[in-house]
Amino acid sequence: MSSPMRCLLTDPTRYFQSFRLFLANSTEHQCMREFMEGQLPAVIESIGNGKSTINILSVGGGAGEIDLLILSKVQARYPGVTINNDVIEPSADQIFKYKERVAETSNLENVKFTWHEETAYEYEIRMNEEKKSKKWDFIHMIQMLYYVKDVPATIRYFHSLLEPQGKLLIILVSGFSGWETLWKKYGSSFPLNDLCSYVSAADIKRILDSASLKYQLHELPSHMDITSCFIEGNTDGELLLDFLTETCEFSKTAPPELKRQVIEELRKPECSEKRDGKVLFNNNLNVIVIEP
Repeated sequence: MSSPMRCLLTDPTRYFQSFRLFLANSTEHQCMREFMEGQLPAVIESIGNGKSTINILSVGGGAGEIDLLILSKVQARYPGVTINNDVIEPSADQIFKYKERVAETSNLENVKFTWHEETAYEYEIRMNEEKKSKKWDFIHMIQMLYYVKDVPATIRYFHSLLEPQGKLLIILVSGFSGWETLWKKYGSSFPLNDLCSYVSAADIKRILDSASLKYQLHELPSHMDITSCFIEGNTDGELLLDFLTETCEFSKTAPPELKRQVIEELRKPECSEKRDGKVLFNNNLNVIVIEP
């Protein structure tokens, strides 16, 4: 008998519901913002030296919140310089939200936005078919490498598009996060398909080392409040469990023993810590900045 469990991405509405709840319950964007404020200026210090136009490629730009923060830092470093900001994003809904955000943001007069409603792989195929190989001064891939079929090939391709002074910035969960513990143990039991796979910064590090690429690694401490996951029938808890396991309706469709084991695992110190009566899941991230 086949399992009724199915990948969360097969239900985009529930996926975005659980994703928004994840953002609301975690310090994910907060720790990214702190990095962009404090450390990004050094990363982009020389990407636009001597240039009248800076080309930025956002791969999996989502609704644009972090993208606009990145743009503000590039504008501060290179005032008045024209910025071409291309966005690859397969979700029409996310692109719509991104455009709304741009419309509500001032000081973007010198930024030209182009949105491509496609996956990273579709973009690569289209560029090859059109025999285009535009070079970029800054490429960023934030929390999106889980959704590509061939991670090493994707990194190779976008790295090949860097200008001599360019940088490729990747953000992913850390190899020392609760995600790593949970997924190394139970990932094979979750209904992943071609849409999604588990990968952490530890895997990216191995890929970069084997390709002899130069990079810097930054650790971003982050957590997610998963207290509601332990309350049977709690709607938020069920959505967060969906997000943690990338499984649609995990609580209702997972075999009881798997559900019990996952809930138990989430309580363990390898995954979470108890603080002020809450259970905080280790959501630590890594920023990897790759040289040309």
